[in-house]
Amino acid sequence: MIDRYTMPEMGALWDLNARTQRWLDVEIAVCAALERFGKIPAGVTDKIRAGARFELGRMLELEKVTRHDVMAFVKNVQEHLGEEGRFVHYGITSYDVVDTALCMALRDAADMIIGRAETLRETILRRAREHKDTLQIGRTHGIHAEPITFGFKLANWLDEMNHNVDRLRAARDGIAVGKISGAVGTHANINAEIEAHVCRSLGLEPAPVSTQIISRDRHAELVCTLAIVASSLERYATEVRNLQRTEILEVQEFFAQGQKGSSAMPHKRNPWNCETVTGLARVVRGNVIPMLESVTTWHERDLANSSMERIILPDTCTLVDWMLWKFNDILSGLIVHPANMKRNLEQMGGLVFSEQIMLALIARGQSREDAYTTVQRNAAKAWEGQAFRDCIAADPDVQALLTEDEVSRCFDVNHHLANLAHTWEQLGI
Repeated sequence: MIDRYTMPEMGALWDLNARTQRWLDVEIAVCAALERFGKIPAGVTDKIRAGARFELGRMLELEKVTRHDVMAFVKNVQEHLGEEGRFVHYGITSYDVVDTALCMALRDAADMIIGRAETLRETILRRAREHKDTLQIGRTHGIHAEPITFGFKLANWLDEMNHNVDRLRAARDGIAVGKISGAVGTHANINAEIEAHVCRSLGLEPAPVSTQIISRDRHAELVCTLAIVASSLERYATEVRNLQRTEILEVQEFFAQGQKGSSAMPHKRNPWNCETVTGLARVVRGNVIPMLESVTTWHERDLANSSMERIILPDTCTLVDWMLWKFNDILSGLIVHPANMKRNLEQMGGLVFSEQIMLALIARGQSREDAYTTVQRNAAKAWEGQAFRDCIAADPDVQALLTEDEVSRCFDVNHHLANLAHTWEQLGI
Protein backbone atom coordinates (compact mmCIF):
# COMPACT_ATOMS: atom_id res chain seq x y z
CA MET A 1 0.00 0.00 0.00
CA ILE A 2 1.20 3.52 -0.70
CA ASP A 3 2.57 5.58 2.19
CA ARG A 4 -0.24 8.14 1.87
CA TYR A 5 -2.73 5.66 3.39
CA THR A 6 -0.40 3.81 5.77
CA MET A 7 -0.10 4.37 9.50
CA PRO A 8 3.49 3.82 10.74
CA GLU A 9 2.72 0.89 13.07
CA MET A 10 0.77 -0.99 10.43
CA GLY A 11 3.36 -0.25 7.78
CA ALA A 12 6.10 -1.63 10.01
CA LEU A 13 4.11 -4.82 10.54
CA TRP A 14 4.03 -5.59 6.81
CA ASP A 15 7.58 -4.50 6.09
CA LEU A 16 9.58 -7.19 4.22
CA ASN A 17 12.15 -7.34 6.98
CA ALA A 18 9.42 -7.84 9.61
CA ARG A 19 7.83 -10.59 7.53
CA THR A 20 11.14 -12.43 7.18
CA GLN A 21 11.86 -12.02 10.90
CA ARG A 22 8.55 -13.76 11.62
CA TRP A 23 9.69 -16.62 9.37
CA LEU A 24 12.85 -16.89 11.45
CA ASP A 25 10.84 -16.74 14.68
CA VAL A 26 8.78 -19.70 13.48
CA GLU A 27 11.87 -21.68 12.44
CA ILE A 28 13.48 -21.12 15.85
CA ALA A 29 10.24 -22.02 17.65
CA VAL A 30 10.16 -25.30 15.68
CA CYS A 31 13.75 -26.06 16.68
CA ALA A 32 12.96 -25.32 20.32
CA ALA A 33 9.97 -27.69 20.25
CA LEU A 34 11.96 -30.42 18.46
CA GLU A 35 14.67 -30.15 21.09
CA ARG A 36 12.18 -30.15 23.97
CA PHE A 37 10.64 -33.38 22.76
CA GLY A 38 14.00 -35.02 22.05
CA LYS A 39 13.83 -34.96 18.26
CA ILE A 40 17.10 -33.06 17.82
CA PRO A 41 20.21 -32.85 20.07
CA ALA A 42 20.19 -30.73 23.21
CA GLY A 43 21.76 -27.30 22.87
CA VAL A 44 21.09 -26.96 19.15
CA THR A 45 18.40 -24.30 19.54
CA ASP A 46 20.64 -21.98 21.56
CA LYS A 47 23.30 -22.18 18.86
CA ILE A 48 20.75 -21.50 16.13
CA ARG A 49 19.20 -18.63 18.05
CA ALA A 50 22.62 -17.07 18.63
CA GLY A 51 23.82 -17.32 15.03
CA ALA A 52 20.76 -17.26 12.83
CA ARG A 53 20.23 -14.16 10.72
CA PHE A 54 19.26 -13.21 7.19
CA GLU A 55 20.00 -10.54 4.60
CA LEU A 56 17.22 -9.56 2.25
CA GLY A 57 19.65 -8.79 -0.57
CA ARG A 58 21.34 -12.17 -0.27
CA MET A 59 17.94 -13.88 -0.20
CA LEU A 60 17.05 -12.22 -3.51
CA GLU A 61 20.30 -13.45 -5.04
CA LEU A 62 19.61 -17.00 -3.87
CA GLU A 63 16.01 -16.85 -5.07
CA LYS A 64 17.23 -16.25 -8.61
CA VAL A 65 18.64 -19.78 -8.42
CA THR A 66 16.14 -21.53 -6.14
CA ARG A 67 13.08 -19.76 -7.60
CA HIS A 68 11.60 -20.40 -4.17
CA ASP A 69 11.59 -17.62 -1.61
CA VAL A 70 11.46 -19.82 1.49
CA MET A 71 14.28 -22.07 0.31
CA ALA A 72 16.35 -18.95 -0.41
CA PHE A 73 15.61 -17.79 3.13
CA VAL A 74 16.54 -21.14 4.70
CA LYS A 75 19.77 -21.32 2.71
CA ASN A 76 20.69 -17.76 3.74
CA VAL A 77 20.04 -18.54 7.42
CA GLN A 78 22.12 -21.72 7.21
CA GLU A 79 25.03 -19.76 5.72
CA HIS A 80 25.49 -18.14 9.14
CA LEU A 81 25.36 -21.39 11.08
CA GLY A 82 27.62 -24.37 11.56
CA GLU A 83 26.68 -28.03 11.89
CA GLU A 84 23.54 -27.04 13.77
CA GLY A 85 22.18 -25.43 10.60
CA ARG A 86 21.04 -28.80 9.30
CA PHE A 87 18.21 -28.75 11.83
CA VAL A 88 16.72 -25.51 10.48
CA HIS A 89 13.50 -26.37 8.62
CA TYR A 90 13.74 -29.96 9.89
CA GLY A 91 10.62 -32.06 9.24
CA ILE A 92 8.46 -29.17 8.08
CA THR A 93 7.31 -27.65 4.80
CA SER A 94 7.49 -24.07 3.57
CA TYR A 95 3.95 -23.17 4.42
CA ASP A 96 4.33 -24.39 7.98
CA VAL A 97 6.54 -21.32 8.22
CA VAL A 98 4.77 -18.96 5.82
CA ASP A 99 1.20 -19.58 6.95
CA THR A 100 2.02 -19.53 10.64
CA ALA A 101 3.99 -16.31 10.23
CA LEU A 102 1.19 -14.81 8.12
CA CYS A 103 -1.36 -15.56 10.82
CA MET A 104 0.90 -13.91 13.38
CA ALA A 105 0.88 -10.77 11.22
CA LEU A 106 -2.89 -10.91 10.66
CA ARG A 107 -3.48 -11.39 14.39
CA ASP A 108 -1.34 -8.36 15.19
CA ALA A 109 -2.96 -6.33 12.41
CA ALA A 110 -6.41 -7.25 13.75
CA ASP A 111 -5.36 -6.13 17.23
CA MET A 112 -4.32 -2.74 15.83
CA ILE A 113 -7.55 -2.40 13.89
CA ILE A 114 -9.65 -3.37 16.91
CA GLY A 115 -7.87 -0.66 18.88
CA ARG A 116 -8.68 1.90 16.18
CA ALA A 117 -12.31 0.76 16.07
CA GLU A 118 -12.63 1.06 19.83
CA THR A 119 -11.18 4.57 19.70
CA LEU A 120 -13.68 5.58 17.02
CA ARG A 121 -16.47 4.01 19.06
CA GLU A 122 -15.51 6.19 22.03
CA THR A 123 -15.47 9.29 19.84
CA ILE A 124 -18.94 8.48 18.48
CA LEU A 125 -20.18 7.96 22.04
CA ARG A 126 -18.72 11.27 23.19
CA ARG A 127 -20.24 13.24 20.34
CA ALA A 128 -23.59 11.45 20.70
CA ARG A 129 -23.72 12.53 24.34
CA GLU A 130 -22.78 16.05 23.30
CA HIS A 131 -25.69 16.21 20.82
CA LYS A 132 -28.37 14.13 22.55
CA ASP A 133 -30.75 17.09 22.43
CA THR A 134 -29.58 18.82 19.24
CA LEU A 135 -32.74 18.88 17.11
CA GLN A 136 -32.45 17.75 13.52
CA ILE A 137 -34.77 16.62 10.78
CA GLY A 138 -34.67 12.94 9.97
CA ARG A 139 -34.62 12.19 6.26
CA THR A 140 -35.73 9.21 4.22
CA HIS A 141 -34.98 9.04 0.50
CA GLY A 142 -33.19 12.36 0.99
CA ILE A 143 -36.50 14.03 1.87
CA HIS A 144 -37.60 15.48 5.22
CA ALA A 145 -39.35 12.82 7.28
CA GLU A 146 -39.77 13.44 11.04
CA PRO A 147 -37.71 15.08 13.80
CA ILE A 148 -34.74 13.33 15.43
CA THR A 149 -31.65 14.63 17.17
CA PHE A 150 -28.10 14.58 15.88
CA GLY A 151 -27.26 12.45 18.90
CA PHE A 152 -29.81 9.88 17.74
CA LYS A 153 -28.14 9.73 14.33
CA LEU A 154 -24.82 9.12 16.06
CA ALA A 155 -26.44 6.48 18.25
CA ASN A 156 -27.11 4.48 15.11
CA TRP A 157 -23.43 4.75 14.19
CA LEU A 158 -22.45 3.69 17.71
CA ASP A 159 -24.59 0.57 17.58
CA GLU A 160 -23.08 -0.34 14.22
CA MET A 161 -19.54 0.15 15.55
CA ASN A 162 -20.40 -2.12 18.47
CA HIS A 163 -21.25 -4.80 15.92
CA ASN A 164 -18.03 -4.12 14.04
CA VAL A 165 -15.89 -4.49 17.14
CA ASP A 166 -17.59 -7.79 17.95
CA ARG A 167 -17.05 -9.04 14.39
CA LEU A 168 -13.42 -7.94 14.41
CA ARG A 169 -12.75 -9.77 17.66
CA ALA A 170 -14.31 -12.95 16.30
CA ALA A 171 -12.34 -12.69 13.05
CA ARG A 172 -9.17 -12.00 15.01
CA ASP A 173 -9.64 -15.15 17.06
CA GLY A 174 -10.41 -17.08 13.88
CA ILE A 175 -7.16 -16.06 12.20
CA ALA A 176 -4.91 -16.48 15.26
CA VAL A 177 -4.00 -20.05 14.37
CA GLY A 178 -0.87 -21.78 13.08
CA LYS A 179 0.08 -25.07 11.48
CA ILE A 180 3.22 -27.17 11.77
CA SER A 181 1.83 -30.28 10.17
CA GLY A 182 4.03 -31.03 7.19
CA ALA A 183 3.62 -31.33 3.46
CA VAL A 184 -0.06 -32.30 3.34
CA GLY A 185 -1.00 -31.73 6.98
CA THR A 186 -0.77 -35.31 8.23
CA HIS A 187 2.03 -34.73 10.77
CA ALA A 188 4.04 -37.44 9.04
CA ASN A 189 7.41 -36.05 10.09
CA ILE A 190 6.49 -33.75 12.94
CA ASN A 191 3.80 -34.65 15.42
CA ALA A 192 0.83 -32.69 16.69
CA GLU A 193 2.38 -32.29 20.15
CA ILE A 194 5.24 -30.33 18.62
CA GLU A 195 2.81 -28.32 16.49
CA ALA A 196 0.79 -27.31 19.55
CA HIS A 197 3.92 -26.29 21.44
CA VAL A 198 5.21 -24.17 18.55
CA CYS A 199 1.91 -22.43 17.94
CA ARG A 200 1.27 -21.58 21.56
CA SER A 201 4.82 -20.30 22.02
CA LEU A 202 4.03 -17.86 19.19
CA GLY A 203 0.69 -16.77 20.66
CA LEU A 204 -1.44 -18.87 18.31
CA GLU A 205 -3.72 -21.85 18.59
CA PRO A 206 -2.93 -24.88 16.42
CA ALA A 207 -5.40 -25.32 13.58
CA PRO A 208 -7.47 -28.42 14.38
CA VAL A 209 -6.69 -29.74 10.90
CA SER A 210 -4.74 -28.35 7.96
CA THR A 211 -3.53 -29.42 4.56
CA GLN A 212 -0.31 -27.89 3.32
CA ILE A 213 -1.97 -24.60 4.22
CA ILE A 214 -4.43 -23.26 6.75
CA SER A 215 -7.93 -23.23 5.27
CA ARG A 216 -8.63 -19.90 3.62
CA ASP A 217 -12.12 -19.54 5.04
CA ARG A 218 -10.38 -17.94 8.02
CA HIS A 219 -8.62 -15.36 5.88
CA ALA A 220 -11.80 -14.73 3.91
CA GLU A 221 -13.72 -14.13 7.13
CA LEU A 222 -11.20 -11.50 8.18
CA VAL A 223 -11.26 -9.72 4.82
CA CYS A 224 -15.07 -9.80 4.70
CA THR A 225 -15.19 -8.37 8.21
CA LEU A 226 -12.79 -5.60 7.23
CA ALA A 227 -14.97 -4.86 4.21
CA ILE A 228 -18.01 -4.49 6.47
CA VAL A 229 -16.06 -2.07 8.67
CA ALA A 230 -15.04 -0.12 5.57
CA SER A 231 -18.67 -0.02 4.43
CA SER A 232 -19.75 1.35 7.80
CA LEU A 233 -17.14 4.06 7.53
CA GLU A 234 -18.36 4.88 4.04
CA ARG A 235 -21.89 5.15 5.38
CA TYR A 236 -20.81 7.65 8.03
CA ALA A 237 -18.62 9.57 5.59
CA THR A 238 -21.45 9.77 3.04
CA GLU A 239 -23.77 11.18 5.69
CA VAL A 240 -21.27 13.90 6.55
CA ARG A 241 -20.85 14.70 2.86
CA ASN A 242 -24.59 15.06 2.41
CA LEU A 243 -25.07 17.15 5.54
CA GLN A 244 -22.25 19.46 4.42
CA ARG A 245 -24.02 20.36 1.17
CA THR A 246 -24.22 24.15 0.91
CA GLU A 247 -28.03 24.18 0.95
CA ILE A 248 -28.09 21.92 4.05
CA LEU A 249 -24.90 22.88 5.94
CA GLU A 250 -25.71 21.10 9.18
CA VAL A 251 -22.15 19.84 9.71
CA GLN A 252 -18.72 20.62 8.25
CA GLU A 253 -15.36 18.95 8.21
CA PHE A 254 -12.82 21.04 10.10
CA PHE A 255 -11.19 23.56 7.75
CA ALA A 256 -7.72 24.63 8.86
CA GLN A 257 -6.12 28.05 8.60
CA GLY A 258 -4.39 28.22 5.22
CA GLN A 259 -6.25 25.20 3.82
CA LYS A 260 -7.37 25.40 0.19
CA GLY A 261 -10.55 23.83 -1.14
CA SER A 262 -9.99 24.55 -4.82
CA SER A 263 -7.24 25.88 -7.04
CA ALA A 264 -9.80 27.98 -8.94
CA MET A 265 -12.53 28.86 -6.41
CA PRO A 266 -11.28 30.48 -3.19
CA HIS A 267 -14.64 30.04 -1.47
CA LYS A 268 -14.64 26.23 -1.58
CA ARG A 269 -14.69 24.07 1.56
CA ASN A 270 -15.05 20.48 0.40
CA PRO A 271 -15.63 17.33 2.49
CA TRP A 272 -12.55 15.80 0.87
CA ASN A 273 -11.53 13.66 3.84
CA CYS A 274 -14.89 11.91 3.82
CA GLU A 275 -14.62 11.51 0.06
CA THR A 276 -11.26 9.78 0.56
CA VAL A 277 -12.80 7.36 3.05
CA THR A 278 -15.59 6.67 0.55
CA GLY A 279 -13.16 5.91 -2.25
CA LEU A 280 -10.97 3.61 -0.17
CA ALA A 281 -14.01 1.65 1.04
CA ARG A 282 -14.59 0.70 -2.59
CA VAL A 283 -11.03 -0.62 -2.85
CA VAL A 284 -11.48 -2.70 0.31
CA ARG A 285 -14.73 -4.24 -0.91
CA GLY A 286 -13.03 -5.02 -4.21
CA ASN A 287 -10.62 -7.27 -2.30
CA VAL A 288 -13.41 -9.49 -1.00
CA ILE A 289 -14.13 -11.48 -4.16
CA PRO A 290 -10.53 -12.64 -4.80
CA MET A 291 -10.22 -13.64 -1.15
CA LEU A 292 -13.46 -15.61 -1.28
CA GLU A 293 -12.27 -17.30 -4.46
CA SER A 294 -9.09 -18.34 -2.66
CA VAL A 295 -11.12 -20.49 -0.28
CA THR A 296 -11.07 -23.00 -3.16
CA THR A 297 -7.77 -24.84 -3.68
CA TRP A 298 -6.81 -27.85 -5.77
CA HIS A 299 -6.59 -30.89 -3.52
CA GLU A 300 -4.29 -30.22 -0.54
CA ARG A 301 -3.09 -26.87 -1.94
CA ASP A 302 -2.15 -24.95 -5.02
CA LEU A 303 -0.38 -21.64 -5.49
CA ALA A 304 -3.28 -19.58 -6.82
CA ASN A 305 -3.81 -17.83 -3.49
CA SER A 306 -0.21 -16.83 -2.82
CA SER A 307 0.39 -13.96 -5.24
CA MET A 308 -3.01 -12.41 -4.61
CA GLU A 309 -2.62 -12.58 -0.82
CA ARG A 310 0.72 -10.77 -0.94
CA ILE A 311 -1.27 -7.75 -2.14
CA ILE A 312 -4.74 -8.10 -0.67
CA LEU A 313 -4.01 -9.04 2.93
CA PRO A 314 -1.51 -6.27 3.75
CA ASP A 315 -3.39 -3.70 1.68
CA THR A 316 -6.78 -4.45 3.22
CA CYS A 317 -5.46 -4.34 6.78
CA THR A 318 -3.49 -1.17 6.04
CA LEU A 319 -6.41 0.63 4.40
CA VAL A 320 -8.98 -0.16 7.09
CA ASP A 321 -6.52 0.82 9.81
CA TRP A 322 -5.95 4.18 8.08
CA MET A 323 -9.66 4.73 7.38
CA LEU A 324 -10.56 4.19 11.04
CA TRP A 325 -7.87 6.65 12.07
CA LYS A 326 -8.98 9.18 9.48
CA PHE A 327 -12.69 9.04 10.26
CA ASN A 328 -11.97 9.32 13.97
CA ASP A 329 -10.04 12.49 13.15
CA ILE A 330 -12.93 13.75 11.01
CA LEU A 331 -15.55 13.13 13.69
CA SER A 332 -13.41 14.51 16.51
CA GLY A 333 -13.12 17.83 14.70
CA LEU A 334 -16.54 17.85 13.06
CA ILE A 335 -18.22 21.26 13.21
CA VAL A 336 -21.93 20.99 14.02
CA HIS A 337 -24.40 23.80 13.21
CA PRO A 338 -27.45 23.42 15.50
CA ALA A 339 -29.01 26.63 14.20
CA ASN A 340 -28.98 25.31 10.65
CA MET A 341 -30.44 22.03 11.84
CA LYS A 342 -33.28 23.93 13.50
CA ARG A 343 -33.77 26.08 10.39
CA ASN A 344 -34.02 23.03 8.15
CA LEU A 345 -36.40 21.30 10.55
CA GLU A 346 -38.76 24.28 10.43
CA GLN A 347 -38.89 24.56 6.65
CA MET A 348 -42.36 24.33 5.04
CA GLY A 349 -44.20 25.39 8.14
CA GLY A 350 -44.32 22.17 10.13
CA LEU A 351 -44.91 19.78 7.24
CA VAL A 352 -42.92 17.10 9.06
CA PHE A 353 -45.68 16.78 11.68
CA SER A 354 -48.18 15.46 9.15
CA GLU A 355 -48.40 12.01 10.75
CA GLN A 356 -49.46 13.48 14.08
CA ILE A 357 -52.33 15.35 12.44
CA MET A 358 -53.44 12.20 10.65
CA LEU A 359 -53.37 10.13 13.86
CA ALA A 360 -55.31 12.79 15.74
CA LEU A 361 -58.03 12.80 13.05
CA ILE A 362 -58.24 9.01 13.16
CA ALA A 363 -58.55 9.12 16.95
CA ARG A 364 -61.44 11.53 16.52
CA GLY A 365 -63.37 9.21 14.22
CA GLN A 366 -62.14 9.72 10.65
CA SER A 367 -61.22 6.63 8.68
CA ARG A 368 -57.53 6.22 8.01
CA GLU A 369 -58.08 6.80 4.29
CA ASP A 370 -60.04 9.99 4.87
CA ALA A 371 -57.56 11.28 7.44
CA TYR A 372 -54.65 10.59 5.08
CA THR A 373 -56.46 12.42 2.27
CA THR A 374 -57.22 15.41 4.50
CA VAL A 375 -53.61 15.79 5.55
CA GLN A 376 -52.17 15.09 2.12
CA ARG A 377 -54.17 17.81 0.38
CA ASN A 378 -52.81 20.33 2.90
CA ALA A 379 -49.32 18.93 2.49
CA ALA A 380 -49.64 19.58 -1.24
CA LYS A 381 -50.21 23.25 -0.49
CA ALA A 382 -47.06 23.27 1.64
CA TRP A 383 -45.06 21.83 -1.25
CA GLU A 384 -46.37 24.76 -3.30
CA GLY A 385 -45.07 27.28 -0.76
CA GLN A 386 -47.73 27.74 1.90
CA ALA A 387 -47.12 27.04 5.61
CA PHE A 388 -48.46 23.59 6.42
CA ARG A 389 -49.55 24.56 9.91
CA ASP A 390 -51.64 27.45 8.59
CA CYS A 391 -53.25 25.21 5.98
CA ILE A 392 -54.17 22.62 8.59
CA ALA A 393 -55.60 25.22 10.96
CA ALA A 394 -57.82 26.58 8.18
CA ASP A 395 -59.08 23.22 6.89
CA PRO A 396 -62.81 22.73 7.71
CA ASP A 397 -62.48 18.95 8.08
CA VAL A 398 -59.76 19.48 10.68
CA GLN A 399 -61.71 22.24 12.43
CA ALA A 400 -64.72 19.95 12.68
CA LEU A 401 -62.78 17.35 14.65
CA LEU A 402 -59.84 19.03 16.43
CA THR A 403 -59.62 22.05 18.69
CA GLU A 404 -56.91 24.67 18.26
CA ASP A 405 -55.14 23.26 21.32
CA GLU A 406 -55.28 19.73 19.91
CA VAL A 407 -53.85 20.92 16.60
CA SER A 408 -51.11 22.79 18.44
CA ARG A 409 -50.12 19.67 20.37
CA CYS A 410 -49.66 17.83 17.05
CA PHE A 411 -46.87 20.27 16.23
CA ASP A 412 -44.98 19.67 19.48
CA VAL A 413 -41.51 18.39 18.59
CA ASN A 414 -41.09 16.86 22.04
CA HIS A 415 -43.57 14.16 21.08
CA HIS A 416 -40.95 12.73 18.72
CA LEU A 417 -38.20 12.80 21.33
CA ALA A 418 -40.11 11.49 24.34
CA ASN A 419 -38.96 7.89 24.01
CA LEU A 420 -35.32 8.47 23.05
CA ALA A 421 -34.37 7.69 26.65
CA HIS A 422 -34.77 4.05 25.67
CA THR A 423 -32.09 4.43 22.98
CA TRP A 424 -29.72 6.25 25.35
CA GLU A 425 -30.17 3.50 27.93
CA GLN A 426 -29.59 0.72 25.41
CA LEU A 427 -26.30 2.22 24.25
CA GLY A 428 -25.05 3.84 27.44
CA ILE A 429 -25.23 7.33 26.00
